[in-house]
This record gives sequence, structure tokens and C-alpha cells, in this order.
Amino acid sequence: MEPAALLVVDVQKDFCAGGTLAVPHADRAVAVLNRIVGAFDRRGVPVLASRDWHPAESAHFRDAGGAWPPHCVAGSTGAAFHDDLHLPDGTVVVSKGIGPTEDGYSAFDGRTDSGQPLLEALRHREVTRLYVGGLATDYCVKHSILDALGHGFDVSVPTDAIAAVDLHPGDGAAALEAMAAAGATLTRSDSILK
Repeated sequence: MEPAALLVVDVQKDFCAGGTLAVPHADRAVAVLNRIVGAFDRRGVPVLASRDWHPAESAHFRDAGGAWPPHCVAGSTGAAFHDDLHLPDGTVVVSKGIGPTEDGYSAFDGRTDSGQPLLEALRHREVTRLYVGGLATDYCVKHSILDALGHGFDVSVPTDAIAAVDLHPGDGAAALEAMAAAGATLTRSDSILK
């Protein structure tokens, strides 16, 4: 198997039921992600998890002219990973949107706790294939996948391990089409867990 890694995108409390920017059906995606995370961890495949980690004052937020209500403010309860997400010891956490003018839609805009850009962290591990799941299909998942493809990674997307905001009806479907058109492989979790 070619050197692979799993990227779990933004499975944080604010994006799940009861959060300030809850994504419909996020909890379903969490259950599927847990199966994938567990299987990959047992195989020794690296697991990376991105998170929004915004400052309280951010141009990303509506009150400063951005598109979104405040969410995932660094250190807040809402910025924590979902309680039911079972990330293994050794998971590499990638924080993004950390500057006051950064949107941080792509995990490739983020850095690890040691300050290493995501691309560098993947190259260091000689990763060539990325499996990507998480939230939300039409924003951070899409941007992360398009960036990964642009950097030359082979990307597989288990479509039952993602969920869309669908701010405008059809946004999620359009995001999937854009990912596939750019070269991502759309699959189901069962096929990658064989």
C-alpha cells in the first residue's frame, strides 16, 4: 500500500448538534469516522486532525464583516473536538484560521502544534495518498481536498464520513462534483475498510 494518511477535518463541537454553526447530520459522519480512524490506527496509518482555532476578534466572523457567526474560538468549549470522536494517541493536530484575518478553510492553511505546515508534515511522513473525512463537505473539506490534489496527493473521500452545511441547497452535491472533477476518488467507508 502506498504511504497514506487520514485527515479528519474540523470535527468540533461548534460544527455538531448544539454548536453555534451545527452541520446537519454531523453526528452520522462522526460514527463513520470513528470506524475509519480505528482501522487506520491499527494499521499504523498516521491520523491528522484539523481544527478551526479562531481568535475572538476575527474578520471571518459576521460582526467584523465576515460570513459566519462566531465559532471555534481558540480554547473555547466549542472549539474542542466532538466528545464522541475517538482520536488515537499520537494524532497530529493541525490548527487553522489562527490569525485575525485568516479564514482558514483549508487544512493546508494550518500548522501543527510544533508550527509545521500541514504540507511539510505530510511530506516528512512521505505520504502520497490522503483519505479525507469530516466537516463540512462544502467548505473546509472541499478546500482541503482541492489543495491536497493541487499538491499532488492522491485523495480518497469516503462520502459517508462527511456532511454538508448546504447553506444554499445543493452546495454539498456541487462540492462533491468539484472534488471529483479535480481528481478525487469518491468512495464509501466500507470499500476502504476492506
